[in-house]
Amino acid sequence: MVTEPLTPVKKTRAPKLSSLRDPLPTAAMPAARAPRPVRVAGAPRPVRAEKVSTDNVDEQRVYHLTHISNLAAILQDGRLLADDALSTRPVVDISAPATRELRRAALVAGDGRSVAEYVPFFLSPNATVWESVRAEAADPRLALDAHGSEAFDFVMLVSTVKKINDGLAAVAAPADDGAPLVPSVVAVTNGDAAGALTRFGATPATAERMLQTLRAEADGAMILDAELLVPGAVPMELITLIGVCNDNVRETVRGTLKLSAFKPKVAVYPPWFHTSADAL
Repeated sequence: MVTEPLTPVKKTRAPKLSSLRDPLPTAAMPAARAPRPVRVAGAPRPVRAEKVSTDNVDEQRVYHLTHISNLAAILQDGRLLADDALSTRPVVDISAPATRELRRAALVAGDGRSVAEYVPFFLSPNATVWESVRAEAADPRLALDAHGSEAFDFVMLVSTVKKINDGLAAVAAPADDGAPLVPSVVAVTNGDAAGALTRFGATPATAERMLQTLRAEADGAMILDAELLVPGAVPMELITLIGVCNDNVRETVRGTLKLSAFKPKVAVYPPWFHTSADAL
């Protein structure tokens, strides 16, 4: 009887474990290759899904600067008001009159309202205009000589993009008659909102893309001039943190808060109040 020779079996060496914690290898069948889809003549080509950004802009902090002398009136009113909505001027107004006029004349692209109809927020605690205040530097946007205030005379009212957007959506909830209000939308700029070349993201999609672009910028310079603009007013409930320069200012702020219904956290954070030159 003729027998066929046995096919020699190739010996394989077991993989060496790198440590005692490595799991033992298990035998696995090679993964089956998925069949290629059959394309029918005349059928539309499949549309590839767009790449979704993983940047969560909702957690972006936003900062509103005000003089400590203005805080009591803000708390009494219960909200931050846009410039055009103010019935009385702030006790201390650091914006030059020409700056106010420029912002009243500048329109938010795609919206039709003026920049002065929005409450402005920085996107960085080191914003360019705030750096001018900290360094007591000449800046045509500011009227610092009117009061001679120093950096520790100011406070930062802090929120997040998500907190602001959720607050605007809540205001647009259906009224008693069941008719939902049109929700207000924040706008995001890539520079000074009154600048002639400044671009706006004034819809939910364009505002989000603008934020993603600013956050992804390599040198982070553009975000120092950028603004987040909230139409009309910002209720104090949406302010989660008040940043101050030192313990004395914190105690003053806490005393002012005791007279109101609002209880945001008050935190001492000196780096927000020192000029960038001090870090060199």
